[in-house]
Amino acid sequence: MWYVCILQSVDFPDQQYTGATSDLKQRLADHNAGKSSHTAKFAPWVLLWYSAFLDKYRALEFETYLKSHSGRAFAKKRLLS
Repeated sequence: MWYVCILQSVDFPDQQYTGATSDLKQRLADHNAGKSSHTAKFAPWVLLWYSAFLDKYRALEFETYLKSHSGRAFAKKRLLS
């Protein structure tokens, strides 16, 4: 299984991170441990939303979409409200 997730910073609630992974629990732990230079300064993180995919490439396509302008609007309106 592959997962697309949206994380939110606890200390900086305006900061969100969208990513894809095959191990959701480990990926969240890595972000909270500061193992990602992009997200370390905004740790700790909480999981806001995730979706499971059987196919890695479909997950990566959906991650790319969620990172686009229209994808962020879709997530805000349909996934996070």
